[in-house]
Amino acid sequence: MKHKIKMLAMATILMTSCGTGNEKQESEESFNYHVDRFADVEVLRYQVPDFESLSLQQKKLIYYLSQAAIEGRDILYDQNNKYNLTIRKTLEALFLNYSGDRQNKEFEGIITYLKRVWFSNGIHHHYATDKFEPEFSRAYFEMVVQTLPANVLPLEEYNGDVKKLLSAISPVIFDKSLYAKRVNQAEGVDVIATSANNYYEGVTEKEVDNFYNAMRNPNDSMPISYGLNSKLVKENGKLVEKVWKVGGMYSKPIEKIVGWLEKAAEVAENDKQRSVIHSLIDYYTTGDLLTFDEYSILWVQDTDSRIDFVNGFIETYGDPLGIKASWESVVNFKNIEATKRTEKICANAQWFEVHSPIDPRFKKPECKGVSAKVINAAILGGDCHPATPIGINLPNANWIRQMHGSKSVTLENITEAYDKASIGNGFNEEFVWSQTEIDLIEKYGFQSDNLHTDLHECLGHGSGQMLPGVSQDTLKVYGATIEEARADLFGLYYAADPKMVELGLLPNMDAYKAEYYKYMMNGLMTQLTRIEIGNNIEESHMRNRQLIARWVYEKGKDQQVVELKKRDGKTFVVINDYEKMRTLIGELLAEIQRVKSEGDFNGAKQLVEQYGVKVDPELHKEIKARYEALNLAPYKGFVNPVYRPITNDKGEIIDIKIDYTESFVKQMIRYSKEFSNL
Repeated sequence: MKHKIKMLAMATILMTSCGTGNEKQESEESFNYHVDRFADVEVLRYQVPDFESLSLQQKKLIYYLSQAAIEGRDILYDQNNKYNLTIRKTLEALFLNYSGDRQNKEFEGIITYLKRVWFSNGIHHHYATDKFEPEFSRAYFEMVVQTLPANVLPLEEYNGDVKKLLSAISPVIFDKSLYAKRVNQAEGVDVIATSANNYYEGVTEKEVDNFYNAMRNPNDSMPISYGLNSKLVKENGKLVEKVWKVGGMYSKPIEKIVGWLEKAAEVAENDKQRSVIHSLIDYYTTGDLLTFDEYSILWVQDTDSRIDFVNGFIETYGDPLGIKASWESVVNFKNIEATKRTEKICANAQWFEVHSPIDPRFKKPECKGVSAKVINAAILGGDCHPATPIGINLPNANWIRQMHGSKSVTLENITEAYDKASIGNGFNEEFVWSQTEIDLIEKYGFQSDNLHTDLHECLGHGSGQMLPGVSQDTLKVYGATIEEARADLFGLYYAADPKMVELGLLPNMDAYKAEYYKYMMNGLMTQLTRIEIGNNIEESHMRNRQLIARWVYEKGKDQQVVELKKRDGKTFVVINDYEKMRTLIGELLAEIQRVKSEGDFNGAKQLVEQYGVKVDPELHKEIKARYEALNLAPYKGFVNPVYRPITNDKGEIIDIKIDYTESFVKQMIRYSKEFSNL
């Protein structure tokens, strides 16, 4: 469970703002993690340790899979909103071809808007899901677009008429009320009709519920994930699914993905991995969700291959009902040394399940097929790029987890890039209560944070079981928040267990306190830097973190387990009793698991709405002001490395070289040129 002058001058702009691509590779010591900064975003780069030590066959496999990972890029843009691709292509045409005053503040606003569109794969914020507000006027935008040659604009659907293009996209960009939120999870509204994503068209929430409820069999022990890979529309008064497959919706990019997967199958590490790839190809070709389940089972069972990948319609966070999946891809290979810690966790999976503080009815009698590894991400794609998760646990189907197990990864080269890029930024000094907590975080923060991610992904998502007849869609708009809270709580509860020291995963019983402090500080205060003043929390992961932190804070108030203290007019988190905090975390885990296992919609609603949504306006203003004074970007993402095949005089690949010099702008322009499939 993821920034035209005459040709000579244009070349100069691309060389200075994007890099020529000929810079010397950076050594590990001088590696520059910082790439670009705009709006509320900083773009970083990540290293891929040990790539050079892989065999030629493994390098070729990563290269082919990385190409497949980028070919689906346009799918995500279109899934996020039906106007995204047209708007992106129009903005890119301006960036590449406008010959007027490029120092004009409004034109600079257009370039910032374009960078935001690239970063978020569309016109809505990647995290908050609100539509961007342009820092340029409609009149100026329409004026500069009309100066461009018609052949550089996306006019295919508009009969070559620039005015028709503008009449279609200008209201989408400038009318605040039109497509206001990509994902609307507000209480008391039709979340389908009021969400701007492109998973549905002309249908209501009630119609969606009725359509898919009619398909589901509550007594099916192996339920199909109906609707996962299709758009639901109304045609001639009838609901119709447009399936994403070869020959169906998104056929062109899917055909390209399949082509690269076929090449990958030729250099697979073993027969089991080859079967996984062929099964995914079959799924893309047929769109059959039974085939997707077969592929998912084969993928879980392949624990021998060092190279691994995710490619497809996977996570459902972009759909407020948690039915439709966004397209994503991550290509990776095992970090052998770091994986030893996740192997210890998985080897003790049954111990964790037995000792969990949840009701015995909800415990798995036997933990099957639990595997996890620490990986080096090699490429990020779709809904995992530029913003990316730091851990993944799949598959999402509960029955596959229970019968066949799950596979988890922690993206350690990504967490390391975050950590290295944050050194010396002043954040801890501003928000952490005292030097005692700062010392804890500096000494154990990276280690305890990775352990929490390991526990969250390796066992948290895979722990517990649903009661018979309970659908995993029962919690609807609250499902994603409850599931993420469940996994987070599992990780937090066990991070403080002496078992962690016994297994050698933490050095002592003080180390977990770094993660407890960071988690409470983030959940109660610092994640508010990501929300605009006056807004509530909408994103599922953010709701989850505040739910946990606020619940623990409120329930422990009488004993002052956790306090919010003022000093010099500033608010800080103070944890007075870490052991009692762990007890509270165990109590909340038990309740969250009950809600999940029983499919208690009202219980989920009460927890999320009471603790996870509302924001203290005065605290919000204070935290935003303090954060802005540090001049830090609250959101971060990544450019990908570039894999360059080296060929002999026969055109055969004899090596793959990795290049870290491509800038964010240059990468986005290149992707749009080379992988524009819709």
